[in-house]
Amino acid sequence: MSSCMISKKSNCKNCYKCIRHCPVKAIRFSGNQAHIIDNECILCGRCYAICPQDAKVIVSEVEKVRVLIQSGSPVIASIAPSFITKFKSVGIENMAKALQKLGFYNAEETAIGATIVKNEYERMLKEEEREVVISSCCHSINLLIQKYYPKALMYLADVLSPMQAHGEDIKKRFPEAKVVFIGPCIAKKDEADFCGDFIDAAITFEELEEWLASENVELEKNVDSCEKSRARFFPVTGGILKTMACDAPGYEYVAIDGVENCMEALKEIEEGRLTKCFIEMSACAGGCVNGPAMGNKKYSPVTDFVAVKNYAGREDFEVNQPQSFEIRKTFDYIAPMVNKPSDDEIMAVLKQMGKFKASDELNCGLCGYNTCRDKAVAVCQGKAEISMCLPFLKDKAESFSDTIVKNTPNGLIALNESLEVQQINEAARRMLNVRYASDILGEPVIRILDPKDFVEVLRTHRDVRNKRVYLTEYKRYTEQTIVYDEAARMLIAILRDVTDEEKEREKKESISRQTVEVADKVVEKQMRIVQEIASLLGETAAETKIALSKLKESIADE
Repeated sequence: MSSCMISKKSNCKNCYKCIRHCPVKAIRFSGNQAHIIDNECILCGRCYAICPQDAKVIVSEVEKVRVLIQSGSPVIASIAPSFITKFKSVGIENMAKALQKLGFYNAEETAIGATIVKNEYERMLKEEEREVVISSCCHSINLLIQKYYPKALMYLADVLSPMQAHGEDIKKRFPEAKVVFIGPCIAKKDEADFCGDFIDAAITFEELEEWLASENVELEKNVDSCEKSRARFFPVTGGILKTMACDAPGYEYVAIDGVENCMEALKEIEEGRLTKCFIEMSACAGGCVNGPAMGNKKYSPVTDFVAVKNYAGREDFEVNQPQSFEIRKTFDYIAPMVNKPSDDEIMAVLKQMGKFKASDELNCGLCGYNTCRDKAVAVCQGKAEISMCLPFLKDKAESFSDTIVKNTPNGLIALNESLEVQQINEAARRMLNVRYASDILGEPVIRILDPKDFVEVLRTHRDVRNKRVYLTEYKRYTEQTIVYDEAARMLIAILRDVTDEEKEREKKESISRQTVEVADKVVEKQMRIVQEIASLLGETAAETKIALSKLKESIADE
């Protein structure tokens, strides 16, 4: 399969929206990024259309078309009939004029090829004894059957698509021409790559719109009329049937749109529950007018149908109907490249996802898969990751959070903006003498704590950090931190019991005071002793001095 679409890694935000909308789950997740699995993709374009980050990109062939134009060969555009809903009030004549300004030789309606295909369908039903015939106009439906419903391949009409039939017709009339298909479909790019020489390139309406804008080419408003243009009905649901006679004996004619509806019909066909019917199948709900590459155009079921109806004529285009063998096409089975895991492997993954019994399998679909078992199969095949199970991650996160809340020695209290207690853990209940959480949940915080700090934090949005508060009623010292969570609109109080620390501090201060007092007394006593000694020493010295003076005088007299 050609790579018609790629993912922009930087934009993928791991939202799983693409896998939720992918009808065949052809998306692989790795490193929190979504990757399209080419071998499994049916190119319905849903992931491109619904991606909120525009992470899917259609590979443009505009430059390839420019090169074709520069080559000198006449380049003729085959424009899908749904253009009338994309480019309002612009008929094929004005589309051709605009494209000629871009360098095209001319433009024609793909509906011409649709007439050729419709004629072959009618012949097939009347002349060949076929049990069931499925239209092969939609390439996404063809891929769906080739990849996922091989038993229904025998019922797929072995006829060229309108795009291919028109390309073949153009090249019969203009042997040197290059044909470029322009439409609302991503799958047509892939079909163009593998349909031989019928189509040389394919671009989308979205790409054409950008190209016209870059060249400042404006589309003139004027809707031409043509009575012989009934095949313009093809792009709406039931449009093929509207162009057919629907009179083959014994056949029922049914139109089905949307991949999921088509899948259900294909199951019935494979099971043999549908017989003698012609089934028009379209991957897009509403038909091609709701194609994924319509650009920023919003699908309007009624308005779009009316636009197509008013533009379509009452008779068929005049065409040179080729021989049946000239418009034959074979469809081969495209085998999947993944193996189906065993039950033991699936169960092992389910257990890793926390699914130990059937009741654990919620089948919520948040991961994108219809059931937990489908998700486990995808994990085994390397297409999904365990972490994609959001309920499992939620339970795991809550369990981890609860473990921390329950086992932390700090008290935790959560209040709403009305200062009502929303949550309180066991440590806080012990500190505040609350026996059961239910006794205080939903009650004003003033019942257990002074609300002054909470009011201030709520008013200023300035947190209180490590403020030491004595709770007189509980005879406890706490270190309080109060923060405001603006996103959750909640106040969170963290209480650390520092009563033992405070008592230890007071005990040390008491010991210090007693030590100082004892030291003062010792110093005072020692000073007194020193003074007494000094006094005694002073008297003795005086007496000694007097005695020596008298002795000296006596000796001098002699």
